[in-house]
Amino acid sequence: MRIPPRIARIGALGALASSLLLAGPAMAATPAAPAAPVSSVASVASVNHTAVWSAAAVGDICYSKLPSQAHDTLDLIKAGGPYPYPQDGTVFQNREQVLPSQSTGYYHEFTVKTPGSEDRGARRVVTGDKAQEDYYTADHYASFDLVDRGC
Repeated sequence: MRIPPRIARIGALGALASSLLLAGPAMAATPAAPAAPVSSVASVASVNHTAVWSAAAVGDICYSKLPSQAHDTLDLIKAGGPYPYPQDGTVFQNREQVLPSQSTGYYHEFTVKTPGSEDRGARRVVTGDKAQEDYYTADHYASFDLVDRGC
């Protein structure tokens, strides 16, 4: 199975997304109000029935806080396989639109084994084309955390 090459990560992506969302045209048309605290809880707004990703939709998780099975999956991804499930490495469609919107084929999903589960379970790693852009979900795509390898 072919996995797309991953290029250098742009560290300011989150800051850029936040500034675009907070300083966009909708903010200019509303009166000034105290800023609400930013939450790491997943949230997706709907505008004209189209989901819009917000900077608060994706949290962060330290690599050291991931379950050991997620470490195993990330090691397999780095090695290029072999993967235990035929679905591993397939294109992740981002239908839930929790992750930032990208072109089809940008994201790929991989199973994180769940001890005691009779099937693939709900845990996944979703990778982006950029280097070290790995997202972990423990709840089958309802929420994601960007894996931070620096802690």
